[in-house]
Order: sequence, then C-alpha cells, then structure tokens
Amino acid sequence: MTPGELLLEGVELMLFGLGFVFLFLILLVVLIRAMSWVIERFAASASAPAVAPLAVKSTAANEPSADVLAAIQSAIHQHRARRG
Repeated sequence: MTPGELLLEGVELMLFGLGFVFLFLILLVVLIRAMSWVIERFAASASAPAVAPLAVKSTAANEPSADVLAAIQSAIHQHRARRG
C-alpha cells in the first residue's frame, strides 16, 4: 500500500469511529430522556402522601457533651502543635 492509501484508510477509520461514537451518544440521550419520561409518569401516579414533620428537639439536646468538646479541643491543639 502506498502512503496515500494508508492515509485514506486512516481517515475512513477515523470517520467510522466518530460516527459510531456520535450515534452511541445520541442513542444514550434518547434512552435517558425516555427513562426520565417513564419515571415521571409512574412517580406521578404512585406519589406517596406527605409525612407529618417530626417535632423539633431543643438545641441543647444537639450540643456535644463536655467530653466530646474536650477531645476536639485536644485534637486541634495537637494538630496546631505539629504544624508549628
């Protein structure tokens, strides 16, 4: 084969590869949109009733204990001591 023929075959192979990738991506987009449409359709018919909100706990219950705070302070102190 001459270099010109090899170059033409390379271009042809490149165009086939690009075409297949482009078709695959188009097919992927179409399938994702179809799945989205199906999910929206079934999710609308099978929507769950709203759940009553839970009672809000006081902020004092969400605070960490004194032992946890001491451990956090100790870890921060050790980290800063190592960094210099």
